[in-house]
Amino acid sequence: MKYNIASLPGDGIGPEVAEAVTAVLDRVAEKFNHEYNVQQYLIGGAAIDECGVALPDETLAACKNADAIFLAAIGGPKWDQSEIRPEQGLLKLRAELGVYANIRPLTMYPQLQSASPLKPEILAGTDFIIVRELTGGIYFGDKKRVNDYATDECKYSVTEVERIARVAFDLAMQRDKKLTSVDKANVLETSKLWREVVTKIGETEYPEVELHHQLVDSCAMKLIQSPSEFDVVLTENMFGDILSDEASVLAGSMGLLASSSVGSKYGLFEPIHGSAPDIAGQGVANPYASILSIAMMLRWLKLSDEADAVEQAVSKAIDDGILTQDLKPGSGISTSDAIGAVINNI
Repeated sequence: MKYNIASLPGDGIGPEVAEAVTAVLDRVAEKFNHEYNVQQYLIGGAAIDECGVALPDETLAACKNADAIFLAAIGGPKWDQSEIRPEQGLLKLRAELGVYANIRPLTMYPQLQSASPLKPEILAGTDFIIVRELTGGIYFGDKKRVNDYATDECKYSVTEVERIARVAFDLAMQRDKKLTSVDKANVLETSKLWREVVTKIGETEYPEVELHHQLVDSCAMKLIQSPSEFDVVLTENMFGDILSDEASVLAGSMGLLASSSVGSKYGLFEPIHGSAPDIAGQGVANPYASILSIAMMLRWLKLSDEADAVEQAVSKAIDDGILTQDLKPGSGISTSDAIGAVINNI
């Protein structure tokens, strides 16, 4: 079969790790008799520099016409004082595509436990997924600055909470049937609504799932103290942004973790790491998160065997000690070395 993939390299190390997209998909196409047409488009700071906007119309149109979208990384200090910020392009893209569910699995590789700041006995058995609502909340609310004060509106509707809750409950049904819903219901009205809606969905539609509610500050502590107790974690936009980055440290490096942002029609796949401008252009960025994001893309396209092959290839590369400097300082393993190892393993 033939698939059209829109690739958005973005900024910093983005173009370097985005090289993995075409290389890995070419190998998958060869092995499984597919055809992947990968075309690159501008977004973020690179788009601001060339087009004066963070999300050009051409890029948005291409994404809407693609079978799936890969996004590498955006932003950097170059645009910190810019009136137009790279992040505006990403927020607009998510809103335009309606990708309201961000799914971030935490994959633990036993051979990399020493790279984590936590003790092995604390990490043992850790395997969970964070489901983050992506198109609502404070990031998308009205913003205002008047003289010496500023406001950011946080709002959620029942419909928004219902649809993201069903994504999380469905995932829980495929796993250990345990769901932790994270909020701040002791303080925030949006969180009170969130808890009410999630409770109702659980009782009426998913009675088999064991549902727990947890305050976000308590959850932040528990992720470090006993991460293995979590299975599926559901939360709103800002809380999910913070908790998922905290959770990424457990694996030893943000360069290992993939994510998907999906809605009723579109799928956007991206590593969770940033643009890492401090190492951009050095050829040492970890491409594994990008490659594992491609595996998530393949699974979303209902190509499970292909996704398994990519994930197993990454695992074997790690087993073989093909580790970039974020995982093994001074290793001398380059981005292209890691990509090549995965391709050879598929």
